[in-house]
Amino acid sequence: MKLILGIIFILFATLVGQLAYLQIGYGSRFKAEVQKSNSAVVSSQVPRGVMYDNKGRVLVGNKAKNAITYTKSVSTTADDIYKISNLLSQYLQIKDEKPTSQQVVDYYLANKKNSTQEAAKVPKSIRETQDDNLINARIKSQVLKEHIKLTERQKTAAIIFNKISGAYTLSTIYIKNNDLTDKEIAEIGEHLSELPGVGIGTDWQRSYPNGSSIRSIIGSVSTEKAGLPSDNLQYYLTNGYSRNDRVGTSYLEEEYEPLLRGTKATSKIWTKTAGGIEQSKSVYSGQAGSSLILTLDAKYQKEVQKSLEQIYASALASGAAHYSNGAYAVAMNPKTGALLAIAGISRDPNKNKTTNNALGVINQSFVMGSVVKGAMVGGGLINKVITPTNNTLPDTPVYLPGTPIKKSVYPVGTFGALDAATALEVSSNIYMMHLAMNWIHADYVPKTKISMPATAFDTLRHNFNMFGLGQKTGVDLPGEIAGIQGRSFNEQGQILSGSVLDLSYGNYDAYTPIQMVQYISTIANGGYRIQPYVVQSIGHTANDGKRVYVDYNKKPNVQLRIPWTTDELDVVRQGMWRVVHGTNSWGTAHKLKDVKPAISGKSGTAQTFYFDPEHPRQKNPPELVNATFVGYAPSDKPEIATAVIFPGLDPDLEGSYTLQMTKAMVEDYFKLHKK
Repeated sequence: MKLILGIIFILFATLVGQLAYLQIGYGSRFKAEVQKSNSAVVSSQVPRGVMYDNKGRVLVGNKAKNAITYTKSVSTTADDIYKISNLLSQYLQIKDEKPTSQQVVDYYLANKKNSTQEAAKVPKSIRETQDDNLINARIKSQVLKEHIKLTERQKTAAIIFNKISGAYTLSTIYIKNNDLTDKEIAEIGEHLSELPGVGIGTDWQRSYPNGSSIRSIIGSVSTEKAGLPSDNLQYYLTNGYSRNDRVGTSYLEEEYEPLLRGTKATSKIWTKTAGGIEQSKSVYSGQAGSSLILTLDAKYQKEVQKSLEQIYASALASGAAHYSNGAYAVAMNPKTGALLAIAGISRDPNKNKTTNNALGVINQSFVMGSVVKGAMVGGGLINKVITPTNNTLPDTPVYLPGTPIKKSVYPVGTFGALDAATALEVSSNIYMMHLAMNWIHADYVPKTKISMPATAFDTLRHNFNMFGLGQKTGVDLPGEIAGIQGRSFNEQGQILSGSVLDLSYGNYDAYTPIQMVQYISTIANGGYRIQPYVVQSIGHTANDGKRVYVDYNKKPNVQLRIPWTTDELDVVRQGMWRVVHGTNSWGTAHKLKDVKPAISGKSGTAQTFYFDPEHPRQKNPPELVNATFVGYAPSDKPEIATAVIFPGLDPDLEGSYTLQMTKAMVEDYFKLHKK
């Protein structure tokens, strides 16, 4: 036992001696270390990238605005925050925000007098537990029940207190960056010495100097208050974002976020170990986000949206669009894939409320009707079901067992037989059905039987896919859909033969408007299926804001070349020319004959029914039609391709709205381009 006590005494004496040695020999050095400054690197926001149209007009830019900022030091306490919040509230008014009940409680308890009083009210049994979490929860619960009333100035202080409390150490936040008055700036400027961490700086907000007709394509940016989207929080944090950073949350702003965000400015801040910022030095001034030059023309975009709204309004006024849920139009350069205009209207038939919805061009699908017949004839030629010199088929209706007659819109017997070009001109459903049956080798006896191979749908759909129908185009916008495929087999596993025939003339599967413009562009440019795109160039804006230096230019991307011969292509093109310029009385788009430059194209009508989301099981819903037109101009050397869809029109009042829209799109384009 004496041995153990002796060892303990020796160890204790050694420890005391070592402490004395450090105190006497190195005390002054440790004191100097305490007084030394620590350093840290902090970052701050830079302006977001600007978007221009193809003529250099600003579509979305940044509007600078004054702001009151706060940089939180290492040693900032809740008491410091409370004092600063109260001081700032004497000079600032925050009218666009109201403190929540929880924020009121936090601010109220930041006052030591209040927190002491509330702590005294906590039952002794809870205090004796010495559980801080339990005690604090009880205090906050008490204050909530007391319904503390704050003055307007105290409400502002509570909001400021919440903002500063939530800030990271050595991060800069905005206390107020909207509607800051000259008086507020002047008064805070006079009292900055009393407000450690507070500064006067600048912020920015998105501006749209050329209107908002394509706002839905451009997308949105989160607010500083909203910060990073919760569903992608970890992704952004691991990529260097702060929680209150503003990011693109939809479409172009989201798709090109890594480029638009820029590189944050960084500063080195020295702080004393005891707390407080001693010195700040700029390390890197940052770089504004990259600029995007879009393929869209702001003036042409406005004209297309304006025409769509006017023509749709006339359809509503006539009663033709009573059940319609919108209308869409898109124009594209068929040689490059550059989108020239994207316009859309969304409507709630129950409320008769319309809104701009350009995005419907990529995320809404419709049964398009006869506009797809060019792809059907093209596929028949490529697969040698018909040839450029032998493409006449009988124009006899199709009689399937136990089903109504399947025919074209014109009376039975109008034509004994039709060639491919005439079938396109008069929009013959019968021709497409006979072409499909020959193609898939169907065994058909009128009114008696029809049998098809199980691959019939696959055969036709593969052909439509080749032209871009029924699959995503790859446009550089998030949210594109592929369309909707109808069922291929019944519950017994039997192929739906009648639906195969419906598919052949466009009355079964649903496609998007952007698929339609890619499809007609493929015919217009000679057979090259080109990827549509909205961003033409990426660069950076000069400091004077007047020049853009291009770093990258988009090159046309050919996804597939249609394997047809020149003679086979000419059959399809001749038919689309005759749709507009033919002489047959059953021609479907002769009203466009006088448009200059000359248009070629294909009209379509698909039968559908009104679906009321408020009454999804409605019996005998109204019968409607989807009216469509796809075209290109000039017919000989196409420079523009268009697709127009007016879904859900009254079949008795269908009118010529799609033709009116096509006429406006073509004439306005060449008027603006002085051709």
